[in-house]
Amino acid sequence: MILKLDRPAPQVLRLLINRPEKRNAIDYDVRQALIEALRAVPEDEACRAIVLGGVGGVFSAGGDLPSMVGLSEAQARARLQHIHSLCRLVAQCRLPVVTALEGFGAGAAVGLALLGDHIVVGTGSKILFPFIRLGLAPDWGILRTLPPRVGLPVARRILRSGEIIDAKAAVQMGLADEYADDGDIMKAAIDRAAALSKLPLDAFARMKVRLQRPAATLDEELQREENDQVVLLTSPDFREGYTAFTEKRDPDFLNLGGAAS
Repeated sequence: MILKLDRPAPQVLRLLINRPEKRNAIDYDVRQALIEALRAVPEDEACRAIVLGGVGGVFSAGGDLPSMVGLSEAQARARLQHIHSLCRLVAQCRLPVVTALEGFGAGAAVGLALLGDHIVVGTGSKILFPFIRLGLAPDWGILRTLPPRVGLPVARRILRSGEIIDAKAAVQMGLADEYADDGDIMKAAIDRAAALSKLPLDAFARMKVRLQRPAATLDEELQREENDQVVLLTSPDFREGYTAFTEKRDPDFLNLGGAAS
């Protein structure tokens, strides 16, 4: 089984890359397994958040390099199109996606993590963008997802240099979101996903879309804001949020029609 699926917490689906002999390198079979698992998520009413990770205390060594050698132009294009199918599924997922970046994350694996919503690293986490050293430009949407997190000058520097980035530096620059002790990275990711699963998911999904696709003008953003808020102001989630506010308690969105639509 190249991808392990389990439920480490209520409402949380965990997807673990299972290629320990290859440090969980991502090849066609891994990508296809992730694609199939993510395509099934909208039908899973019990799932409200996703954790991505790898077995053996390692997230992933990135793309499977031997599988990239000797490709024809048509094969190279097919490979990228397959990658992009997975990229779109992660980026467009209406649920929170949390990555447990244990041990090592390189290239494709970091690109996969950046397409999600929250990245947890730990004491021994190492992040690497090796593309230039391999004679390649970054893929997996990295030139779109990395600069908003770290800023364009920092993105240029780390992509040009191929330097290894440790966990504390990753959090400081905004490349990662949360720092945990090495033995606690996965637990922290699961806990974060469990907390995010309690959010009003329609509001979360609408916010996520607009953050990923900034409006070209203020007028366009105000129109999108109007369209979203009209729906949300008339939703069960807002009624629960307002009631909880007036009753001075935490809102409970889990059983009030808060599933992503």
